Amino acid sequence: MSHAPLRILIADDQPDVLEALRLLLKGEGFVVETVTSAAALLRAAESAEFDAALIDLNYTRDTTSGREGLTLLGKLQAIDSTLPIVVMTAWGSVESAVEAMRLGARDYVEKPWDNNRLLATLRTQGELARALRATSRLAADNERLRGTGARPVLVAESRPMLTVLSQLERIAPSDANVLITGEHGTGKDVIARWIHAASRRANRPLVTVNAGGVAETLFESELFGHVKGAFTDARTDRVGSFELADGGTLFLDEIATVAPKQQAKLLRVLESGDLQRVGSSRVRHVDVRVISATNADLAVEVAEGRFREDLLYRLNTVEIRIPPLRERRDDIAPLAAHFLREQASRYHKPAAELTPGAMRALLDHSWPGNVRELRHAVERAVLMAEGATVTERDLGLQPPRADAATSLDDLTLEEAERTLIQRALSRHGGNVSKAAEALGVSRSALYRRLQQFDL
Repeated sequence: MSHAPLRILIADDQPDVLEALRLLLKGEGFVVETVTSAAALLRAAESAEFDAALIDLNYTRDTTSGREGLTLLGKLQAIDSTLPIVVMTAWGSVESAVEAMRLGARDYVEKPWDNNRLLATLRTQGELARALRATSRLAADNERLRGTGARPVLVAESRPMLTVLSQLERIAPSDANVLITGEHGTGKDVIARWIHAASRRANRPLVTVNAGGVAETLFESELFGHVKGAFTDARTDRVGSFELADGGTLFLDEIATVAPKQQAKLLRVLESGDLQRVGSSRVRHVDVRVISATNADLAVEVAEGRFREDLLYRLNTVEIRIPPLRERRDDIAPLAAHFLREQASRYHKPAAELTPGAMRALLDHSWPGNVRELRHAVERAVLMAEGATVTERDLGLQPPRADAATSLDDLTLEEAERTLIQRALSRHGGNVSKAAEALGVSRSALYRRLQQFDL
């Protein structure tokens, strides 16, 4: 969708009706074009793109059958199949309205109209049209971007994400360390891969370490490596992630989970580029760009003594905040289009398209799990859809239940645990630290469950 005003095409043979509608819609921020004949309506639809059309069913003074308008429906759809059409009838003819809906009209209004209902109908249909058109536009864009083989596709049509993309384009070519912040599921790992692919290190390794999934006792071995015999299970030498990423990029996900003792060791390597494998006295030098990510507020973590301030300064030469999906709702439709194509290809399904009802369900959902939740919903829909059309039912999106306190009764233990975690994340805006505290578990324990449930 776009932030530009919705463009509405109105057709009626009565100038006073057109003027009343024009003043009403203009006062509500719509851009309006009016015509007084069927021929002018078709010319206007051919010459410009509109977000919705509001058309009368009668254009000849001596007829009230509505056949002219019903005939126009087919002609308008032939010009633009994505144009939502709302019909008007002055005669209270339910039969004509039903016939119009059967032929493809999205809704109808009776004269005299109710202002609030008319405005709500046009706004809803116009926004849906923009969203559905965005899916088809992005399909071509994604194909072009995938063809380069260079960078992951970043969906950025909303203002917040266009701002992020602008920041990324400026900082990616540098060697500056980057801290990516944002709620769980916002796509911080995709941003990290994009930065690496757009950097001068793109032909060197990108090594990813999920710090939340590494036990404190294995942290040094994972990052710095070890030599044979360094500890009981060290049966061979091991190259750590820093050495594997030499010349390239190291992505440290969930950086806030690193224990204070290990933070000091990490800081020393970031300051000097020198490291020692566990059990070795040999110093090795590495040239690594570090990208880190977290959904925690590191300023709060520093203030409460859980994260070193000097380490934060080393990590956040540049900080990039990824907005949650509720702040970038204009990206929901194009993201859905991207995931539809991705999942249809993955599961060898026909190229799917969303019904207006399915698109409305996506736009109305709160998305506490952000982009990851959207991707899972689309994946499910592709698997459940019959044929190439995805319906609201296929998405399986459930509204919050009023009996949330007792709704766990019919779930398995695993389903109940997953549900409780999702609720905690939703209540705390995707903040894993706060969700873990509310659930009475450690952050690292919650991170392990997030990985287990792919949340």
